[in-house]
Amino acid sequence: MQLSSSIRFLDIILSFIGLLLTLPIIIVLFCILLFDSGSPFFFQQRVGRKQKMFTLIKFRTMNKNMKDVPSHLSDPAMVSKTGLTLRKYKLDELPQLFNVLFGHMSIVGPRPCLPSQHDVIIERQTLGVFNFRPGITGLSQISGIDMSMPVELALKDAEMMNNFSIKKYIGIIILTFSVSSFSDAIKYKK
Repeated sequence: MQLSSSIRFLDIILSFIGLLLTLPIIIVLFCILLFDSGSPFFFQQRVGRKQKMFTLIKFRTMNKNMKDVPSHLSDPAMVSKTGLTLRKYKLDELPQLFNVLFGHMSIVGPRPCLPSQHDVIIERQTLGVFNFRPGITGLSQISGIDMSMPVELALKDAEMMNNFSIKKYIGIIILTFSVSSFSDAIKYKK
């Protein structure tokens, strides 16, 4: 079985199990956000594998009138109190398990960028990062590198994907859930 087939199989199994285990949390958050903002989900176009666009789904953490901008450029005052809690515990990302189940994303891969993030797109094109499915988490995330650092992001994404294995896939998932994931990422070896 090829590595990509094995990873896809793990993605399907883990996203399905994840959705089953978190379904009560998803339902509760849906109800809270329905009363909080009237619109629990946030849908956004992102650049996926082979630069095909897909619709990313997350729980809404910001005002419905917020412009479609990268998180690091958004106005922190636009984040709701509920949204702050969701972001702190990464609960806003739970619906992305549907993106994984449907094949738009992987659990581990380069974080999908917006089509307006031209610097990130150019750097990732150069390094072949778009040959892989984007992920909910990845080496860049656990290393503290975000979209505001396009060169570093693309280099870290390429490093992860060019040396990818099932062991590294599992390791990144474990580091993501680790309380000290940033310091643990420094220990992550090729």
